[in-house]
Amino acid sequence: MVESVPSGLAVSEGVAAGAGDEMPRASHFFVFVYALAYAGVWLALLTPMLVTIALRVRQLAPDNAAGQLAMVLGIGAFFALVGNPVFGRLSDRTTSRYGMRRPWLIGGMICGTACLVIVALAPSIPVLLLGWCLAQLAFNAVLAAIVAILPDQIPASQRGTVSGVLGICMPIGQVSGTFLVQALPTSMLMMFLVPALVGSATVMLLVLLLPDRRQQPAQLTASTLREFLRSFWLNPAQHPDFAWAWLSRFLLVTGTAFLTTYQSYYLIDKLGYDVTAVPGLIFKSMLVQASMIVISSLLGGRISDATGRRKIFVLVAAAVYGSGLWTIAAASDYSEVLIGMALTGVGQGVYFAVELALVTQILPNRKLDAAKDLGMFNIANALPQSVAPALGPIILSLSHGDYTWLFIAAGAIAFMSSIAILPLKGVR
Repeated sequence: MVESVPSGLAVSEGVAAGAGDEMPRASHFFVFVYALAYAGVWLALLTPMLVTIALRVRQLAPDNAAGQLAMVLGIGAFFALVGNPVFGRLSDRTTSRYGMRRPWLIGGMICGTACLVIVALAPSIPVLLLGWCLAQLAFNAVLAAIVAILPDQIPASQRGTVSGVLGICMPIGQVSGTFLVQALPTSMLMMFLVPALVGSATVMLLVLLLPDRRQQPAQLTASTLREFLRSFWLNPAQHPDFAWAWLSRFLLVTGTAFLTTYQSYYLIDKLGYDVTAVPGLIFKSMLVQASMIVISSLLGGRISDATGRRKIFVLVAAAVYGSGLWTIAAASDYSEVLIGMALTGVGQGVYFAVELALVTQILPNRKLDAAKDLGMFNIANALPQSVAPALGPIILSLSHGDYTWLFIAAGAIAFMSSIAILPLKGVR
Protein backbone atom coordinates (compact mmCIF):
# COMPACT_ATOMS: atom_id res chain seq x y z
CA MET A 1 0.00 0.00 0.00
CA VAL A 2 1.38 3.38 -1.00
CA GLU A 3 0.65 6.67 0.72
CA SER A 4 -0.86 9.45 -1.34
CA VAL A 5 1.62 11.79 -2.98
CA PRO A 6 1.46 15.43 -1.90
CA SER A 7 0.34 17.87 -4.53
CA GLY A 8 3.18 19.30 -6.60
CA LEU A 9 5.28 16.15 -6.30
CA ALA A 10 4.98 14.43 -9.65
CA VAL A 11 6.04 10.93 -8.69
CA SER A 12 3.59 8.25 -9.64
CA GLU A 13 2.41 5.30 -7.59
CA GLY A 14 4.61 2.99 -9.62
CA VAL A 15 7.68 4.95 -8.59
CA ALA A 16 6.70 5.05 -4.98
CA ALA A 17 6.24 1.33 -4.99
CA GLY A 18 9.76 0.83 -6.15
CA ALA A 19 8.76 -0.62 -9.47
CA GLY A 20 11.28 -1.89 -11.95
CA ASP A 21 13.28 0.04 -14.50
CA GLU A 22 9.99 0.91 -16.26
CA MET A 23 9.01 3.31 -13.47
CA PRO A 24 8.19 6.85 -14.68
CA ARG A 25 10.82 9.56 -14.51
CA ALA A 26 11.01 11.50 -11.26
CA SER A 27 10.02 15.15 -11.43
CA HIS A 28 12.55 17.98 -11.17
CA PHE A 29 10.87 19.10 -7.96
CA PHE A 30 11.29 15.70 -6.33
CA VAL A 31 14.95 15.55 -7.35
CA PHE A 32 15.49 19.05 -5.92
CA VAL A 33 13.93 18.19 -2.55
CA TYR A 34 15.79 14.88 -2.43
CA ALA A 35 19.13 16.53 -3.20
CA LEU A 36 18.52 19.31 -0.67
CA ALA A 37 17.91 16.77 2.08
CA TYR A 38 20.94 14.70 1.05
CA ALA A 39 23.10 17.83 1.24
CA GLY A 40 21.61 18.57 4.65
CA VAL A 41 22.69 15.21 6.04
CA TRP A 42 26.25 15.81 4.87
CA LEU A 43 26.15 19.33 6.30
CA ALA A 44 25.34 17.92 9.73
CA LEU A 45 27.80 15.02 9.55
CA LEU A 46 30.82 16.41 7.72
CA THR A 47 31.14 19.80 9.42
CA PRO A 48 32.39 18.19 12.65
CA MET A 49 34.76 15.93 10.70
CA LEU A 50 36.20 18.82 8.70
CA VAL A 51 36.58 21.51 11.34
CA THR A 52 34.88 21.44 14.69
CA ILE A 53 35.99 18.09 16.14
CA ALA A 54 39.61 18.91 15.32
CA LEU A 55 39.26 22.27 17.09
CA ARG A 56 37.45 20.71 20.05
CA VAL A 57 40.09 17.98 20.39
CA ARG A 58 42.80 20.63 20.30
CA GLN A 59 41.06 22.39 23.20
CA LEU A 60 40.86 19.23 25.29
CA ALA A 61 44.21 17.66 24.39
CA PRO A 62 46.57 20.35 23.03
CA ASP A 63 49.69 18.24 23.57
CA ASN A 64 48.53 15.27 21.49
CA ALA A 65 45.83 16.65 19.22
CA ALA A 66 46.73 14.62 16.11
CA GLY A 67 46.78 11.32 17.95
CA GLN A 68 43.57 12.00 19.85
CA LEU A 69 41.81 13.17 16.69
CA ALA A 70 42.85 10.00 14.89
CA MET A 71 41.47 7.92 17.75
CA VAL A 72 38.14 9.76 17.90
CA LEU A 73 37.53 9.73 14.14
CA GLY A 74 38.77 6.16 13.76
CA ILE A 75 36.53 4.68 16.44
CA GLY A 76 33.62 6.83 15.29
CA ALA A 77 34.02 5.52 11.77
CA PHE A 78 33.73 1.96 13.08
CA PHE A 79 30.28 2.79 14.40
CA ALA A 80 29.39 4.27 11.01
CA LEU A 81 30.66 1.10 9.36
CA VAL A 82 28.39 -1.10 11.48
CA GLY A 83 25.42 1.23 11.71
CA ASN A 84 24.82 1.87 8.03
CA PRO A 85 24.11 -1.70 6.85
CA VAL A 86 22.28 -2.63 10.06
CA PHE A 87 19.94 0.34 9.86
CA GLY A 88 19.61 -0.24 6.13
CA ARG A 89 18.42 -3.80 6.78
CA LEU A 90 16.00 -2.54 9.43
CA SER A 91 14.71 0.09 7.01
CA ASP A 92 14.09 -2.57 4.35
CA ARG A 93 11.96 -4.50 6.87
CA THR A 94 10.16 -1.53 8.46
CA THR A 95 6.36 -1.90 8.47
CA SER A 96 5.47 1.44 10.04
CA ARG A 97 2.31 3.10 8.76
CA TYR A 98 4.52 6.12 8.05
CA GLY A 99 6.58 4.16 5.51
CA MET A 100 9.87 2.28 5.25
CA ARG A 101 12.33 5.18 5.12
CA ARG A 102 10.54 8.06 6.87
CA PRO A 103 10.92 6.86 10.53
CA TRP A 104 14.68 6.50 10.13
CA LEU A 105 15.03 9.92 8.52
CA ILE A 106 13.22 11.60 11.40
CA GLY A 107 14.68 9.63 14.29
CA GLY A 108 18.23 9.70 12.98
CA MET A 109 18.38 13.47 12.55
CA ILE A 110 16.89 14.15 16.01
CA CYS A 111 19.25 11.74 17.76
CA GLY A 112 22.29 12.85 15.75
CA THR A 113 21.73 16.50 16.59
CA ALA A 114 21.37 15.68 20.29
CA CYS A 115 24.62 13.70 20.21
CA LEU A 116 26.52 16.62 18.67
CA VAL A 117 25.51 18.69 21.69
CA ILE A 118 27.27 16.09 23.84
CA VAL A 119 30.38 16.43 21.66
CA ALA A 120 30.33 20.23 21.87
CA LEU A 121 29.98 20.29 25.67
CA ALA A 122 32.18 17.28 26.44
CA PRO A 123 34.52 17.93 29.40
CA SER A 124 36.97 15.23 28.29
CA ILE A 125 38.07 13.17 25.29
CA PRO A 126 36.21 10.01 26.45
CA VAL A 127 32.90 11.89 26.65
CA LEU A 128 33.57 13.52 23.27
CA LEU A 129 34.27 10.07 21.83
CA LEU A 130 31.02 8.68 23.23
CA GLY A 131 29.01 11.52 21.75
CA TRP A 132 30.66 11.19 18.34
CA CYS A 133 30.13 7.42 18.18
CA LEU A 134 26.42 7.85 18.95
CA ALA A 135 26.20 10.66 16.38
CA GLN A 136 27.75 8.40 13.73
CA LEU A 137 25.16 5.71 14.45
CA ALA A 138 22.30 8.19 14.21
CA PHE A 139 23.39 9.97 11.05
CA ASN A 140 24.22 6.68 9.34
CA ALA A 141 20.67 5.51 10.00
CA VAL A 142 19.60 8.57 8.01
CA LEU A 143 22.13 7.88 5.25
CA ALA A 144 21.02 4.26 4.92
CA ALA A 145 17.41 5.33 4.40
CA ILE A 146 18.06 8.33 2.18
CA VAL A 147 20.41 6.56 -0.26
CA ALA A 148 17.86 3.77 -0.69
CA ILE A 149 15.43 6.34 -2.08
CA LEU A 150 17.51 6.38 -5.29
CA PRO A 151 16.62 2.82 -6.41
CA ASP A 152 13.21 3.15 -4.72
CA GLN A 153 12.10 6.21 -6.66
CA ILE A 154 14.41 6.81 -9.65
CA PRO A 155 14.36 4.76 -12.91
CA ALA A 156 17.67 3.33 -14.14
CA SER A 157 17.71 5.54 -17.22
CA GLN A 158 17.67 8.63 -14.99
CA ARG A 159 20.03 7.51 -12.25
CA GLY A 160 23.22 8.87 -13.79
CA THR A 161 21.74 12.35 -13.94
CA VAL A 162 20.21 12.14 -10.46
CA SER A 163 23.40 10.61 -9.07
CA GLY A 164 25.24 13.56 -10.59
CA VAL A 165 22.92 15.91 -8.72
CA LEU A 166 23.47 13.92 -5.52
CA GLY A 167 27.20 14.06 -6.21
CA ILE A 168 27.21 17.81 -5.63
CA CYS A 169 25.44 17.45 -2.29
CA MET A 170 28.46 16.37 -0.28
CA PRO A 171 30.60 19.35 -1.35
CA ILE A 172 27.66 21.69 -0.86
CA GLY A 173 27.34 20.30 2.65
CA GLN A 174 31.07 20.73 3.20
CA VAL A 175 31.18 24.32 1.96
CA SER A 176 28.00 25.28 3.77
CA GLY A 177 29.30 23.79 6.99
CA THR A 178 32.69 25.48 6.84
CA PHE A 179 30.98 28.78 5.94
CA LEU A 180 28.63 28.53 8.91
CA VAL A 181 31.46 27.69 11.29
CA GLN A 182 33.69 30.56 10.22
CA ALA A 183 30.72 32.98 10.22
CA LEU A 184 29.42 31.97 13.66
CA PRO A 185 30.57 33.44 16.96
CA THR A 186 33.29 31.60 18.82
CA SER A 187 30.71 29.48 20.67
CA MET A 188 31.72 25.84 20.18
CA LEU A 189 28.15 24.73 20.89
CA MET A 190 26.78 26.87 18.05
CA MET A 191 29.49 25.60 15.67
CA PHE A 192 28.19 22.06 16.20
CA LEU A 193 24.48 22.79 16.60
CA VAL A 194 23.66 25.23 13.78
CA PRO A 195 24.80 22.99 10.88
CA ALA A 196 22.91 20.06 12.42
CA LEU A 197 19.71 22.10 12.78
CA VAL A 198 19.92 23.37 9.20
CA GLY A 199 20.49 19.82 7.98
CA SER A 200 17.55 18.55 10.02
CA ALA A 201 15.24 21.15 8.47
CA THR A 202 16.08 19.98 4.93
CA VAL A 203 15.50 16.32 5.84
CA MET A 204 12.15 17.15 7.42
CA LEU A 205 11.08 18.79 4.15
CA LEU A 206 11.82 15.54 2.32
CA VAL A 207 9.92 13.63 5.00
CA LEU A 208 6.84 15.75 4.35
CA LEU A 209 6.95 15.23 0.59
CA LEU A 210 8.35 11.69 0.22
CA PRO A 211 5.94 9.18 -1.42
CA ASP A 212 7.31 6.48 0.85
CA ARG A 213 6.01 2.97 0.34
CA ARG A 214 4.55 0.94 3.20
CA GLN A 215 4.94 -2.74 3.87
CA GLN A 216 2.55 -4.98 5.74
CA PRO A 217 4.03 -7.49 8.22
CA ALA A 218 2.51 -10.31 6.17
CA GLN A 219 4.70 -9.31 3.21
CA LEU A 220 7.87 -10.18 5.14
CA THR A 221 9.18 -13.61 5.96
CA ALA A 222 10.12 -14.36 9.55
CA SER A 223 13.80 -13.87 10.28
CA THR A 224 15.89 -15.29 13.12
CA LEU A 225 18.87 -13.46 14.54
CA ARG A 226 21.18 -15.88 12.74
CA GLU A 227 19.46 -15.23 9.40
CA PHE A 228 19.54 -11.50 10.08
CA LEU A 229 23.30 -11.60 10.63
CA ARG A 230 23.90 -13.92 7.65
CA SER A 231 22.04 -11.51 5.37
CA PHE A 232 24.96 -9.09 5.63
CA TRP A 233 27.35 -11.49 3.91
CA LEU A 234 27.60 -11.00 0.16
CA ASN A 235 29.86 -13.60 -1.43
CA PRO A 236 32.40 -11.84 -3.70
CA ALA A 237 32.55 -14.95 -5.90
CA GLN A 238 28.80 -14.79 -6.52
CA HIS A 239 28.71 -10.99 -6.91
CA PRO A 240 32.14 -10.06 -8.35
CA ASP A 241 31.03 -6.77 -9.91
CA PHE A 242 29.67 -5.57 -6.58
CA ALA A 243 32.92 -6.64 -4.88
CA TRP A 244 35.18 -4.80 -7.36
CA ALA A 245 33.03 -1.68 -7.18
CA TRP A 246 33.20 -1.88 -3.39
CA LEU A 247 37.01 -2.12 -3.48
CA SER A 248 37.29 0.80 -5.87
CA ARG A 249 35.10 2.99 -3.65
CA PHE A 250 37.06 1.92 -0.54
CA LEU A 251 40.38 2.92 -2.08
CA LEU A 252 39.11 6.25 -3.41
CA VAL A 253 37.49 7.22 -0.12
CA THR A 254 40.63 6.24 1.77
CA GLY A 255 42.46 8.84 -0.30
CA THR A 256 39.78 11.44 0.41
CA ALA A 257 39.84 10.57 4.12
CA PHE A 258 43.49 11.60 4.39
CA LEU A 259 42.57 15.01 3.00
CA THR A 260 39.49 15.40 5.20
CA THR A 261 41.25 14.28 8.37
CA TYR A 262 44.56 16.09 8.06
CA GLN A 263 43.83 19.27 6.13
CA SER A 264 43.68 21.37 9.31
CA TYR A 265 47.00 20.12 10.64
CA TYR A 266 48.57 20.29 7.15
CA LEU A 267 47.81 24.01 7.02
CA ILE A 268 49.13 24.56 10.53
CA ASP A 269 52.21 22.31 10.60
CA LYS A 270 53.40 22.36 6.96
CA LEU A 271 52.34 25.77 5.67
CA GLY A 272 52.66 27.51 9.03
CA TYR A 273 49.24 29.12 9.39
CA ASP A 274 47.85 30.14 12.78
CA VAL A 275 45.04 27.98 14.14
CA THR A 276 42.66 30.95 14.08
CA ALA A 277 43.07 31.23 10.29
CA VAL A 278 42.30 27.56 9.62
CA PRO A 279 38.46 27.70 9.41
CA GLY A 280 38.63 30.47 6.79
CA LEU A 281 41.33 28.71 4.78
CA ILE A 282 39.42 25.43 4.80
CA PHE A 283 36.28 27.26 3.70
CA LYS A 284 38.12 28.73 0.70
CA SER A 285 39.70 25.42 -0.28
CA MET A 286 36.39 23.58 0.07
CA LEU A 287 34.69 26.26 -2.01
CA VAL A 288 37.20 25.70 -4.83
CA GLN A 289 36.79 21.94 -4.61
CA ALA A 290 33.02 22.16 -4.39
CA SER A 291 32.78 24.43 -7.42
CA MET A 292 34.63 21.86 -9.52
CA ILE A 293 32.56 19.01 -8.07
CA VAL A 294 29.32 20.75 -8.99
CA ILE A 295 30.38 21.27 -12.61
CA SER A 296 32.00 17.88 -13.16
CA SER A 297 29.32 15.92 -11.31
CA LEU A 298 26.42 17.34 -13.29
CA LEU A 299 28.24 16.98 -16.60
CA GLY A 300 29.63 13.54 -15.82
CA GLY A 301 26.29 12.10 -14.73
CA ARG A 302 24.41 13.48 -17.72
CA ILE A 303 27.02 12.36 -20.28
CA SER A 304 27.15 8.92 -18.66
CA ASP A 305 23.37 8.57 -19.06
CA ALA A 306 23.54 9.78 -22.66
CA THR A 307 26.30 7.35 -23.63
CA GLY A 308 25.14 4.46 -21.46
CA ARG A 309 28.71 4.04 -20.20
CA ARG A 310 29.91 4.08 -16.59
CA LYS A 311 33.31 2.38 -16.24
CA ILE A 312 35.49 4.78 -18.23
CA PHE A 313 34.15 7.77 -16.30
CA VAL A 314 34.88 6.15 -12.94
CA LEU A 315 38.34 4.97 -14.01
CA VAL A 316 39.53 8.38 -15.25
CA ALA A 317 37.95 10.25 -12.32
CA ALA A 318 39.86 8.22 -9.73
CA ALA A 319 43.15 8.93 -11.53
CA VAL A 320 42.39 12.66 -11.61
CA TYR A 321 41.64 12.65 -7.90
CA GLY A 322 44.98 10.97 -7.20
CA SER A 323 46.80 13.62 -9.22
CA GLY A 324 45.11 16.30 -7.12
CA LEU A 325 46.41 14.73 -3.91
CA TRP A 326 49.91 14.61 -5.37
CA THR A 327 49.62 18.28 -6.29
CA ILE A 328 48.79 19.05 -2.66
CA ALA A 329 51.72 16.92 -1.55
CA ALA A 330 54.10 19.01 -3.66
CA ALA A 331 52.52 22.37 -2.73
CA SER A 332 54.79 25.02 -1.24
CA ASP A 333 52.08 27.63 -0.66
CA TYR A 334 48.31 27.95 -0.31
CA SER A 335 47.69 28.85 -3.96
CA GLU A 336 49.17 25.51 -5.04
CA VAL A 337 46.96 23.77 -2.50
CA LEU A 338 43.96 25.34 -4.21
CA ILE A 339 45.11 23.92 -7.57
CA GLY A 340 45.26 20.48 -6.01
CA MET A 341 41.82 20.97 -4.47
CA ALA A 342 40.42 21.89 -7.88
CA LEU A 343 41.77 18.64 -9.37
CA THR A 344 40.34 16.58 -6.52
CA GLY A 345 37.03 18.34 -7.14
CA VAL A 346 36.96 17.27 -10.79
CA GLY A 347 37.84 13.69 -9.90
CA GLN A 348 35.45 13.44 -6.98
CA GLY A 349 32.57 14.99 -8.89
CA VAL A 350 32.68 12.56 -11.79
CA TYR A 351 33.54 9.54 -9.65
CA PHE A 352 30.72 9.80 -7.13
CA ALA A 353 28.16 10.85 -9.73
CA VAL A 354 28.75 7.92 -12.06
CA GLU A 355 29.81 5.20 -9.63
CA LEU A 356 26.64 5.52 -7.56
CA ALA A 357 24.56 5.03 -10.72
CA LEU A 358 26.80 2.08 -11.63
CA VAL A 359 26.30 0.44 -8.23
CA THR A 360 22.49 0.69 -8.33
CA GLN A 361 22.63 -1.37 -11.54
CA ILE A 362 24.67 -4.21 -10.00
CA LEU A 363 22.97 -4.53 -6.59
CA PRO A 364 22.51 -8.21 -5.66
CA ASN A 365 18.82 -7.71 -4.82
CA ARG A 366 17.51 -4.23 -5.56
CA LYS A 367 13.81 -4.87 -4.93
CA LEU A 368 14.06 -6.54 -1.50
CA ASP A 369 17.39 -5.46 0.01
CA ALA A 370 18.27 -2.12 -1.57
CA ALA A 371 18.95 -0.23 1.68
CA LYS A 372 20.85 -3.15 3.21
CA ASP A 373 23.00 -3.76 0.13
CA LEU A 374 23.70 -0.05 -0.25
CA GLY A 375 24.50 -0.04 3.45
CA MET A 376 27.01 -2.82 2.87
CA PHE A 377 28.44 -0.78 0.02
CA ASN A 378 28.61 2.23 2.34
CA ILE A 379 31.11 0.33 4.46
CA ALA A 380 33.51 1.34 1.70
CA ASN A 381 32.73 4.94 2.68
CA ALA A 382 32.91 4.41 6.44
CA LEU A 383 35.86 2.03 6.83
CA PRO A 384 38.40 4.48 5.35
CA GLN A 385 37.51 6.91 8.15
CA SER A 386 39.17 4.39 10.46
CA VAL A 387 41.92 3.30 8.08
CA ALA A 388 43.20 6.77 7.20
CA PRO A 389 43.47 8.01 10.82
CA ALA A 390 45.23 4.75 11.71
CA LEU A 391 47.71 4.92 8.82
CA GLY A 392 48.26 8.67 9.09
CA PRO A 393 50.28 8.68 12.34
CA ILE A 394 52.38 5.76 11.04
CA ILE A 395 53.23 7.59 7.81
CA LEU A 396 53.95 10.81 9.72
CA SER A 397 56.15 8.92 12.17
CA LEU A 398 58.16 7.27 9.39
CA SER A 399 58.50 10.58 7.55
CA HIS A 400 59.33 12.55 10.71
CA GLY A 401 56.11 14.53 10.49
CA ASP A 402 56.38 15.36 6.77
CA TYR A 403 52.89 15.84 5.35
CA THR A 404 54.28 15.61 1.81
CA TRP A 405 54.68 11.86 2.18
CA LEU A 406 51.25 11.55 3.75
CA PHE A 407 49.60 13.00 0.64
CA ILE A 408 51.87 11.07 -1.74
CA ALA A 409 50.59 7.87 -0.13
CA ALA A 410 47.00 9.12 -0.32
CA GLY A 411 47.38 9.86 -4.05
CA ALA A 412 48.78 6.39 -4.72
CA ILE A 413 45.80 4.81 -2.99
CA ALA A 414 43.42 6.85 -5.13
CA PHE A 415 45.18 5.65 -8.31
CA MET A 416 44.67 2.06 -7.17
CA SER A 417 40.93 2.80 -7.08
CA SER A 418 41.10 3.45 -10.81
CA ILE A 419 42.64 0.04 -11.46
CA ALA A 420 40.04 -1.78 -9.31
CA ILE A 421 37.18 -0.74 -11.61
CA LEU A 422 38.64 -2.52 -14.65
CA PRO A 423 37.37 -6.09 -13.94
CA LEU A 424 33.65 -5.13 -13.89
CA LYS A 425 31.72 -7.05 -16.57
CA GLY A 426 28.04 -6.41 -15.81
CA VAL A 427 28.06 -2.77 -16.79
CA ARG A 428 29.71 -0.89 -19.63
